[in-house]
Amino acid sequence: MSDYIIELKNITKSFGNVNAVEGVSLQIKPGEVVGLIGDNGAGKSTLIKILSGVHPPDKGEIFVRGEKVSHWNAARSRLSGIETVYQDRALVIQQSITRNIFMGREIQRRFGFVDTKKQRQEANRLMRDIGFTSKVFDPDSPVATLSGGERQGVAIARALYFDAELIILDEPTTALSLTETRKVFSFIENVRARGKSIIFIGHNIYHVYDVAERFIVLDRGKIVLTSDKTEVSSAEYLIETMHDIAETGHAEIHA
Repeated sequence: MSDYIIELKNITKSFGNVNAVEGVSLQIKPGEVVGLIGDNGAGKSTLIKILSGVHPPDKGEIFVRGEKVSHWNAARSRLSGIETVYQDRALVIQQSITRNIFMGREIQRRFGFVDTKKQRQEANRLMRDIGFTSKVFDPDSPVATLSGGERQGVAIARALYFDAELIILDEPTTALSLTETRKVFSFIENVRARGKSIIFIGHNIYHVYDVAERFIVLDRGKIVLTSDKTEVSSAEYLIETMHDIAETGHAEIHA
């Protein structure tokens, strides 16, 4: 049995003459939060779309819990326990929290009828499990009444219900206040405490540094740095590293 939820080996993806991802290898362990960092055009979006099965790789191998997987696609990714929460969260804000969690994958009773009671119970449990402490909201609350951070929580809860072992969060704190960002961090910590893993993608290096325990830096489709948080003294270190990469094409070690 592998120590990794998923492992990529020498993954390459090109669009025409552009190598969006080139020779990328990475591993994700259970219960870790990994920060994926890179400037625009670094290959972050392509890499997460490969992980989520939107784009099949042109070359390379994908292993799920130690088993090589062929014909990788969105269905196989989801069956492997990978869920992606994109920046827009794909929520229907006029609908309730419950409807948003189960939309398209409803709990059904015999003869195909939707079990609305069971769905409401599960939505309530998920909300509390990930850290919704406010009694102002319940499973019937419209998503439109939630703050940005709370909406992110609904999207995370939806991923958890469908047995996600790895949740990919694409820019989850964009346009959020400090208070709302802390709510998202709290949701992430609750998910990690349950043994689930998260890939946190962000432009705000301070946010990535605060929440992640390991960092992967992409540049022009290649991984140029992988480092545990114990090896990174501060967010400023990561920022300086990004500057070095932009100027020289490789990471410098700062004292």
